[in-house]
Amino acid sequence: MSLQEMFGSLVFNDDVMRQRLPKETYRALYRTIAEGTALDPQVASVVANTMKDWAIEKGATHYTHWFQPMTGITAEKHDSFLSPVEGGRAIMEFGGKELVKGEPDASSFPSGGLRATFEARGYTAWDPTSYAFIKDGTLCIPTAFCSYGGHALDKKTPLLRSTEAVNKQAKRILRLLGHLDVKKVNVTVGPEQEYFLIDRDLYMKRKDLIYTGRTLFGARPPKGQELDDHYFGNIKPRVASYMREVDEELWRLGVSAKTEHNEVAPCQHELAPIFTTANLATDHNQLTMEIMKRVAAKHGFACLLHEKPFAGVNGSGKHNNWSMSTDTGINLLEPGETPAENAQFLLFLVAVIQAVDEYQDLLRVSIASAGNDNRLGGNEAPPYIVSMFLGDELAAILDALEHHNAYVAGAKTDMNIGVRTLPRIPKDTTDRNRTSPFAFTGNKFEFRMPGSSMSIAEANVVINTAVADVLMEFADRLEQAVDIRAAVESIVVDTIAHHKRIIFNGNNYSEAWRAEAKKRGLLDLPSTPDALPCLIAEKNIALFERQKVYSREELLSRYEILLENYCKVISIEAHTMLDMANQEILPAVMRYAGRVARDGAAARQMRADLDLQYEEKLLGRLTALINGIGGKIGELDEAARGLDAAGDSLGKARYCRDVIFARMQELRALADEAETITDKSLWPFPGYGELLTTK
Repeated sequence: MSLQEMFGSLVFNDDVMRQRLPKETYRALYRTIAEGTALDPQVASVVANTMKDWAIEKGATHYTHWFQPMTGITAEKHDSFLSPVEGGRAIMEFGGKELVKGEPDASSFPSGGLRATFEARGYTAWDPTSYAFIKDGTLCIPTAFCSYGGHALDKKTPLLRSTEAVNKQAKRILRLLGHLDVKKVNVTVGPEQEYFLIDRDLYMKRKDLIYTGRTLFGARPPKGQELDDHYFGNIKPRVASYMREVDEELWRLGVSAKTEHNEVAPCQHELAPIFTTANLATDHNQLTMEIMKRVAAKHGFACLLHEKPFAGVNGSGKHNNWSMSTDTGINLLEPGETPAENAQFLLFLVAVIQAVDEYQDLLRVSIASAGNDNRLGGNEAPPYIVSMFLGDELAAILDALEHHNAYVAGAKTDMNIGVRTLPRIPKDTTDRNRTSPFAFTGNKFEFRMPGSSMSIAEANVVINTAVADVLMEFADRLEQAVDIRAAVESIVVDTIAHHKRIIFNGNNYSEAWRAEAKKRGLLDLPSTPDALPCLIAEKNIALFERQKVYSREELLSRYEILLENYCKVISIEAHTMLDMANQEILPAVMRYAGRVARDGAAARQMRADLDLQYEEKLLGRLTALINGIGGKIGELDEAARGLDAAGDSLGKARYCRDVIFARMQELRALADEAETITDKSLWPFPGYGELLTTK
């Protein structure tokens, strides 16, 4: 099978539908997908029967409604196509009813209090804008998931609502600017996925990696990423074989895996897809994470998607490249050759600037998690203070507009590298800023804050909703204007003047920027418990209700789910540390101390005048560490037991951060010191040196 034939071969995509569906059915379904028209039940029945026949031809025996609950991963319940009939026979059956609606147990998924155990009914509803696909012999039908009362219990439903909000408001503006042929504005996303690959045998020897996804203990090795020799380095054969199989599995599912390379940290890698609509990109990224982990096991690897699996080296993010484009092929964030004269581009650009400034708190909430708290702020991860990078050219253009000055563009130049045989390379008008949380990168914005294990849905829901709200404000102003061109210029200038504080093109890691950000009034929310209350601030509830993305009840439920999840993660980590320290680390250090004492005593028996100062110092150090580790185990155990009495959900989250996590750090410091002096043969699990060098 050629690569072209392989791509999308397990997807019930537009080509398959055009070939197999009756023309009228295809046209009706296409209108639903492209224009958002209501789905006719008769169309669903024809589609279901065709989809079933196609799936069976591909070897599928079951079907499932594939959905994305608030767990952060996907869920599925498999049903066979077989249906018994008289005479002990069976037929293959799958109709419109089974395609359109499913009924999983809503009380068994996180609901934040929206559903109780005795209120179990929930529904999944077919999302025709995301193609069905075959995975492991099962036809997977992407669906939304809601409660009996109609509340969204998933990540897809709010995402679909938010993309529709952008579509509605952007079309209002485009019509006023003369684009009467635009029927739809899509949000496009390309999420770059970072991950670690480590030897699976070593992974299985560490309880912390198995239970939490990150190393809770581990002394730094002599060599980490200091020499920058892993970044873009030669991909080792075993890793290359893994990447090849991941690519092929993704291509069969229509996921456009495009770029792969070694990342900065040892054993760290990245996969980047081609842009697609936000809904498809979210579905595809969930599939990417699942396939990465599954294929890793076949190659003797464990794939780590945690934001900070190893202390002291880069963590893993998921850079969310976001833009807007029309069904007529216009990228609304494309500056063109003369961005200073491109009024349409400038209008949509300042809309994003205002949205990020006004809702910087929600952007911080959208990427908040216990894992990401460990990553943000260094090693190429952006800080937790939200700001925007535009580059020198756009910053100069906006400054000139604000002050009503003429902007004089610099001449386009080529880079002369100084070697006659090398071609001249066109030089970009601006550099890149890898420390910026929200950076403009040519014709899109790169939101660098999301963590590697996260669904990209939450971040895109916030960006979409905030931008839609600003576009609505702009459209209201423009619809009242007599002179559209003058009104656009006025909006651009006003927006720059009121929201330029969010723009920062410098080093986001510097202490000077943190002080400057505070002076500008930007929010400093260093941890998840600091950020989450912003989700239910009245201005933010009003935003989501105004754009019909979340109801108040849905936001309150998500607030509770996020707080509860944060506490559960910290609690699991704390109990894993206690288990490892009590059962593995402390016994190992005590065994080594005993051996040092015995060896010293034996040596003295042989020679009474032997100088054993080093051994005595070592034994003293080991004894102090044993006592210290034992004491910190007791403190952490006491702290973990106190969680239930820490108050409401927010109080518990703050207790986890201030008390439990602090005790964890203290215990780790002593255990890591003990690792550096304990005989390696006695240390109970693989250290960083083994984990980060084995391939």
